[in-house]
Amino acid sequence: MEKMDNWVLVFNARNMASAQITAGMLKENGIESHILNKQDSEFFIGSVDLYVETQNEAKARQLLSEHSSGE
Repeated sequence: MEKMDNWVLVFNARNMASAQITAGMLKENGIESHILNKQDSEFFIGSVDLYVETQNEAKARQLLSEHSSGE
């Protein structure tokens, strides 16, 4: 698990749109997040990473799990 100061990586996306949708879902549930775009700008190779503050990690992972399972 990759960490930045008090932020922890909770989601990897293949594109910016997916990361933004996920960040929006987290925000609707009271969790702020930051997107780090690691994609090459010409070939779109790489990932788009979504980070949340460490104190919100458990809630964010639960929401992501529920979201991916369709609950």
